[in-house]
Amino acid sequence: MRRRPVQAQRGAALLTALIIVTLVVTLAASMIWQQWRAVQVEAAERARMQSAWILLGALDWARLILREDARSGRPTALTEPWATPLAEARLSTFLAADRDRSAEDGPDAFLSGVITDAQARYNLASLLDPAGKIVPAELDALQRLCQTVGLSSDVAQRIAAGMRDAQLGASQGSGSAPLRPRRLAQLTWLGIDAGTIAALEPYVTLLPVPTPVNANTASREVLAAVIKGLDLATAERLVQLRTRDPFKTLAAVQAQVPGLGPLTAQQVSVTSSFFEVRGRLRLEDRALEQRSLVERRGLDVLVLQREQVSTLEGLRS
Repeated sequence: MRRRPVQAQRGAALLTALIIVTLVVTLAASMIWQQWRAVQVEAAERARMQSAWILLGALDWARLILREDARSGRPTALTEPWATPLAEARLSTFLAADRDRSAEDGPDAFLSGVITDAQARYNLASLLDPAGKIVPAELDALQRLCQTVGLSSDVAQRIAAGMRDAQLGASQGSGSAPLRPRRLAQLTWLGIDAGTIAALEPYVTLLPVPTPVNANTASREVLAAVIKGLDLATAERLVQLRTRDPFKTLAAVQAQVPGLGPLTAQQVSVTSSFFEVRGRLRLEDRALEQRSLVERRGLDVLVLQREQVSTLEGLRS
């Protein structure tokens, strides 16, 4: 009769021991997981900071190129050094995972970049005058561009009216007016659908102030839109002429279209002040892209906008 309490005590002690061991193992596993997670977060943050610094260096490189181009005094043309893209180059040595590891053990990182002339596209900011009224000649230009790329001319009227309402609403403090877009993607605020924006994106831009189109960098579609009466065939001839010898003055452009009336500096130019800089860092299966809008004022190159987009390589189309 005395053996039963002893066996019961031994069973309870064994069960208690098993519970304690289970708790210890659970706590140990939780601590290890938390430590591992902290290491992963720290590594990800370090990689993000390293990537941001490298892309910032690429932006500084682009600003230096644009500054030297301004120093040359030549027209802004696609034959200039700034228009040559930076081919993808391996930068793994800058991203070694640890100081005690060799550069070869670090992840493969590749950097590429390109500078594009923002004034090669039609600037939607030119649709309005300083008082917020629609400029008829600019509206006509946008309508011609929409028709050339296969869109209804009604799109131009809707964009112009939306931007007018947004600017007047902002100046008058109206809460019912649409927000003023700062980027093309924000044209959805004016009721423009994403498909229409995608069709316009290669040909239009949205800059802080009205700007002329650069005849040395614009596509034939944009040239035919801003120069009234210019057909696509003649616009293509202008594109071919500038590849051999860029237009150095507005008069040189005018000489190629003598029967279309005088060109103005508000319509067409041969130099540009606004540029888009894109730097792309590819690290293993991820890519980080930095897009910046810069303005060249004399020899100063100022960054007006900057955004970063992270993508998975496997998800890229």
